[in-house]
Amino acid sequence: MRKTALITGAARGIGRACALALAEAGFDIALVDLLEPEMQATARDIEALGVRSLTFRADVSDFNRARAIIEQTTATWGRLDVLVNNAGEPSPKPILEISEAEFDRAIAVNLKSCFNYVHACAPVMIGQDSGGRIISISSLNALSGGVTSAVSKHAYAAAKAGILGLTRSLAKELGPKVSVNAVCPGIVATELLRDMISRREAQLTSGIAMARVGTPEDVASIVRYLAADAHMFITGQHIVVDGFQWSC
Repeated sequence: MRKTALITGAARGIGRACALALAEAGFDIALVDLLEPEMQATARDIEALGVRSLTFRADVSDFNRARAIIEQTTATWGRLDVLVNNAGEPSPKPILEISEAEFDRAIAVNLKSCFNYVHACAPVMIGQDSGGRIISISSLNALSGGVTSAVSKHAYAAAKAGILGLTRSLAKELGPKVSVNAVCPGIVATELLRDMISRREAQLTSGIAMARVGTPEDVASIVRYLAADAHMFITGQHIVVDGFQWSC
């Protein structure tokens, strides 16, 4: 039976790369995003690889919408093998400028969304003989704090750090049937960071051992690795994908 994966924030960037990588591995892919045209384009590219797709336009901070999406996905395909919590948005304001509502939004989109989709999919994965894989995209800023880019101020860093705590706790709760891991990208050349990287690329790469910024495909390769059955003994971990970034 063909396996299935659901990816949030799947329209572009890291989410799109993850969707294509898992599609190439033979997974049917359900995509969740607010960017409808880009999501539909990604769905077409997935189907061109010979697998099926579903698309859901949704705000990932909506708990009830997450439940409805998981229910529709499993009703359509009968299973859900992999969840990739990728959706996120920047929170660039410093502490003396950010409002309570802006802080709450950063937590809701970047952290609570992971809870929403895990809460909805965990019963499905536990009930399957094959279990499941949960992979959440955190950030290098979860480990270092954010100082270098528009997406890495305190609210974003705090939410991404929360993903690591959630990952470790859920690995204990959902094992042995479900593995739960996180990926911490460094600077990745996505649409969100393109302008910043173009202005500061020489400075940024001078502090990276691999002498380049990352690509969405760099991150997707690790997600594909963690999604594979052969690597079920890895759980409760975070993998840093930053080319060894020691300064920026």
